[in-house]
Amino acid sequence: MIVLGLTGSIGMGKSTTAQMFRERGVPVWDADATVHELYAPGGPAPDLLNAAFPGSVGAYGHVDRGHLRELIAEDPSVLDRINAIVHPLVAQSRAEFLASRDGLVVLDVPLLFETGLDAACDKVAVVSVDAETQRARVLERGTMTEEDFANILSRQTPDAEKCDRADYIIDTSTIDMAQDAVSKIVAELT
Repeated sequence: MIVLGLTGSIGMGKSTTAQMFRERGVPVWDADATVHELYAPGGPAPDLLNAAFPGSVGAYGHVDRGHLRELIAEDPSVLDRINAIVHPLVAQSRAEFLASRDGLVVLDVPLLFETGLDAACDKVAVVSVDAETQRARVLERGTMTEEDFANILSRQTPDAEKCDRADYIIDTSTIDMAQDAVSKIVAELT
């Protein structure tokens, strides 16, 4: 098995790039999607998070991410406590995915370097685009403010450092450029 870590800062095009790997038949484990599943009603996270942070689960059993963001804004150490609850669940999902696969697989992890998970990968690909395009992509979503964006960036390894540490850099300035880079990586690793 060859494990390719796929990462990139917010707004760089990582989700779109992960889909390009899927379209080429490469199994992709998505950390964000896993967290969404864990946070969903019936998943293991709502009860655990509500026990630690009363009021963090809404009426329909979903984890209230807005409430958690407010708690983190009031006390940044809350993020470490949330991670201590959620990360073992995420790690279990990832281990189950890897145990059931062979050949080339992709671990789509936004915080690959920040969590040290790059050490578990054979190769690392970083999606990247210029800072202005990144900012525009994020703010066009309409789901966060400049302040939210800056806060997220402050917790992520800078793009230049990610690129320096990567085996592959996937420029997502255009779909064609990203498609070409993904095709070359898949051809090289399979």
